[in-house]
Amino acid sequence: MTEWVWSPAARFLLLLAASAAAAQEPFIAVASTTSTEESGLFGYLLPAFTKETGIQVRVVAVGTGQALKIGERGDCDVVFVHDRAAELAFVEHGFGIDRREVMYNDFILVGPKSDPAHVDGGKDIVGAFHEIAASNAPFVARGDDSGTSKAEQRFWREAGIDPKTAGASWYRDTGSGMGPTLNTAAALDGYTLSDRGTWLSFKNKQHLKIVVEGDRRLFNQYGVMLVNPAKHPHVKQDLGRKFIDWLTSASGQKAIADYRINGAQLFFPDAEGSRS
Repeated sequence: MTEWVWSPAARFLLLLAASAAAAQEPFIAVASTTSTEESGLFGYLLPAFTKETGIQVRVVAVGTGQALKIGERGDCDVVFVHDRAAELAFVEHGFGIDRREVMYNDFILVGPKSDPAHVDGGKDIVGAFHEIAASNAPFVARGDDSGTSKAEQRFWREAGIDPKTAGASWYRDTGSGMGPTLNTAAALDGYTLSDRGTWLSFKNKQHLKIVVEGDRRLFNQYGVMLVNPAKHPHVKQDLGRKFIDWLTSASGQKAIADYRINGAQLFFPDAEGSRS
């Protein structure tokens, strides 16, 4: 048999051809929240989308506020976040189009088993925030302009408390994502607000547990939008729409519903009839 010996030049040409083929693979950039990434949802969803459509998805996982700013600049094709008011403003100001609701879960208050604020088992998130402030128990905040951070700040406002003024000794602002914030809360035996999906996938729970859940104010809706191609002509609107259509299709909604950790469902699809 003839033994083929590849010259360096031939190997270079082969690599060049492979790189060119890879460069031609269609892809979109999606700015999304840390919760969709850290919960493991994207690791489950995106391979299914790529298998069905051939489109790769490159995710930038940041807080919702940062994701919307990325969309405003036109540095992504699709925004997938969880702050309905901010999303509607994004569309109203012409940065996004075709907003659709995709799924929901809920926020939960996590705290130490010792529960120094005595809020365990409650269903009143604002009342729990009152008790945490009154007890000077450690509270760890994200402080990253994320949907979770905005919800937390909303609950403090409803409680009539400015934690950055009143909580110098007990309020800690990490300026980071949900995973690092939960790690800090675990290290400090502190309280923090988390989305349920990230909490269920979080490994370093230590002495932390869910202490408050079930308040209707803890509802957490996720929406997806195409970055407006009229404002940013380079946006891959055809590919981006395919991603949005898939997320809100029967296939995408089933994939969201099927994603579980230890039998627990992390997200609940609700796309039907939800265009706005």
